[in-house]
Amino acid sequence: MTQIIQAEKVKLYDLEKKFKLRLSENKNFFSEWQEDLPELSEIEKQQLDQVKASYLNLTKRPMLEDMVKMVVLSPLLSNAGFYLPPFYSASESSVEICDEDKEVTIRGKIDVLVLQDQLWIIVIESKQAGFSLEVGIPQALAYMLANPQSDKPMFGLVTNGGNFIFMKMIGGEQPIYALSDEFTLRRGNDLYMVLRILKRLGQLFV
Repeated sequence: MTQIIQAEKVKLYDLEKKFKLRLSENKNFFSEWQEDLPELSEIEKQQLDQVKASYLNLTKRPMLEDMVKMVVLSPLLSNAGFYLPPFYSASESSVEICDEDKEVTIRGKIDVLVLQDQLWIIVIESKQAGFSLEVGIPQALAYMLANPQSDKPMFGLVTNGGNFIFMKMIGGEQPIYALSDEFTLRRGNDLYMVLRILKRLGQLFV
């Protein structure tokens, strides 16, 4: 009998055991978040400063996931150019993956999915403000495993609005992945780095 696991409850152990996922030990595997990052204009920096101020003001009270998307994610995606051709975005896209023995099925809905010519570019899993990113990482990786073009690199982002981690995966019989450093909105200009990385990832597919 097939075991059904909701994506928000999946653990890294499940992905490693059932889908052969492994963490890359090659430091050069995910260099895209560190190299050839575009510079930001002063206007973009001012807009990000306003995003930061809005977020910090709203965190004085409980902030739900939809608010995280509206206040933080939407301005970042807009400034990165992901709402313009050749990209398009989808929200709450249903995903289902099965292990090769058909013993485990993982089901869930992607918060935001940015695509270009049917290639999944970024899976963005946003968590309620205050949630640890460790909750969203396995969920985003599970969605990335469902990429129909698994032989090509895919990139992901997990955020709770104040913290951000990027990821890269290449699928196949033994999919491998790597994570970036964690960025936080509360530390200096980290939000600038997040946008620069988003812009860099977008450039890879234009």
